[in-house]
Amino acid sequence: MSANSAEAGQAPTVDVVLVKAGRTKIRYPAELLADDGTRIAVRAPWAGTEARDFGFVRFEAGDVFTEFYWRDRWYAVKEVRAADGTLKGWYCDVTRPAARTGGQLVVEDLDLDLWRSADGGDVRRLDEDEFAASGLAERDPEAASAAVAALDELERLAREGGFEALFD
Repeated sequence: MSANSAEAGQAPTVDVVLVKAGRTKIRYPAELLADDGTRIAVRAPWAGTEARDFGFVRFEAGDVFTEFYWRDRWYAVKEVRAADGTLKGWYCDVTRPAARTGGQLVVEDLDLDLWRSADGGDVRRLDEDEFAASGLAERDPEAASAAVAALDELERLAREGGFEALFD
């Protein structure tokens, strides 16, 4: 962001960089909503080039993601809304804690994910097979343990209450 854009009243932006297995998986610009030193909130349109249908939710052009990252937690939570503002649900990525340096927010994806529908009736763990195949448990047992604990925490919050408190 240049000083001129700040003076013109434009919101500051960051590049969200999602890294997986040591390589950049995706990079996209996002509006920086807040950074309190621990939690970072950004908003961005669906960054995929094509719609992605998971069977239980479809991400597509026009969807808006409000994303929450933590410097002290092993996950990121993304609120997903349709173009008309309807809440679809929350997609949660298990990640290493986020790092923001200047105009970049870098997050390392650890394969485990969780979906929680808008009404809370559908909570599902995702990609546990990818996590097992990643070899993280052998390469970095401490990180693998933290990742599984993060998924367990997200699932507990999503099922038993307290999930929405993550965004307050």
